Amino acid sequence: MPDKKLFLLTTALITIGIICSYTLSAYTVILFEYNDFHFVGRELTVAIISILLMWGLAQLDPDVWLHRLGLWLFFGGIVLMLVMPFLPASLVSEVGGAKRWIKLFGFSLAPVEYFKIGFVYFLAWSFSRKLGHHGNMGVMEEFKRFFPYAAIFVLVMFLIAFLQNDLGQVVVLALTLAFMLFFAGSSFRFFMTLIGGSVSFFLFFILTSEHRINRILSWWATAQSTVLAFFPESIAKHLRIDNGEEAYQIGHSLNAIHNGGVFGTGLGGGTFKLGFLSEVHTDFVLAGIAEEFGFIGVFAVVFLFIMLLHRLFKIANRSHNDTAYLFSLGVGLLITFAFMVNAYGISGLTPIKGISVPFLSYGGSTMMASAIGIGMVLMLSKKIEYKSGDKK
Repeated sequence: MPDKKLFLLTTALITIGIICSYTLSAYTVILFEYNDFHFVGRELTVAIISILLMWGLAQLDPDVWLHRLGLWLFFGGIVLMLVMPFLPASLVSEVGGAKRWIKLFGFSLAPVEYFKIGFVYFLAWSFSRKLGHHGNMGVMEEFKRFFPYAAIFVLVMFLIAFLQNDLGQVVVLALTLAFMLFFAGSSFRFFMTLIGGSVSFFLFFILTSEHRINRILSWWATAQSTVLAFFPESIAKHLRIDNGEEAYQIGHSLNAIHNGGVFGTGLGGGTFKLGFLSEVHTDFVLAGIAEEFGFIGVFAVVFLFIMLLHRLFKIANRSHNDTAYLFSLGVGLLITFAFMVNAYGISGLTPIKGISVPFLSYGGSTMMASAIGIGMVLMLSKKIEYKSGDKK
């Protein structure tokens, strides 16, 4: 039987996402003169499809379907991202000069969301075949072994960071790749070398893009007072920006979180969603939850995510097949890093990256792709053999 707890936890998060798409989209509905149920209707449709798809995948034989589906998502995602810049405007939605969504039957499809699941499967499948324990290998030998994956990731960075102008997704994929590589058997020394190299690459991407530099400065103008309080004044005065433009979105997000307090303003009672936070039901959904449901609501959401990740990592730990182990782990890492990048961004700890919260943020592609990833893990969970006395 598929892991029922994992299925129920995912369904619970999807249900919360449906509620958020209704209560947090009020201003956008009024502004664009949509029907009151415009967003919740679309989200509910995708949610039902996602839940049915997740459970349907769970019934399939992983020995037959996991490999096919995983590679189809990987190569299909690459092809779609390659052709998107050349598709006509009638088929591709363009925002800020970047083409990230394909219009399909009234919905917008984001290929990168599905590609991420395929990318994790490709790494799990390839790592289980090519990598093993590092033994006495030096860093250079490990890097030679890693070089083909580095070349693939450079292609991924080009497709996502340059063609789609979406560095946030690259950050999530880079962190997932690094940690999967470590759990696949690479040494801690090589892991830290890889993290250091990744940081250098991201600094290069930031420093060569004016809008990314401005975003960093805008974030720092808001966060500097808190951070520099821990530094001696002799150092802080050299790091302080006196006339930087404050990131108003982060400011309103923090105010919304503060306004929610412990118990929140109640369902539909939030005020910062009324034009202060633009489209709070998408990237700022956690701030909206914090205002309307307070600390208690945020705690409940975090608890559900922790329980979800616990099930994913438990399935990974019980898997006797290396591919199943790494894939289940990778799906958990994708969800973890997406949640953390979003949570840190809306709380002002890091710059905002435009990463959606899995299952909670409004958006069909994010929800459906995440559901596919969970469905594939549910497919694998049927093969798990629990030890006698071990709780399922």
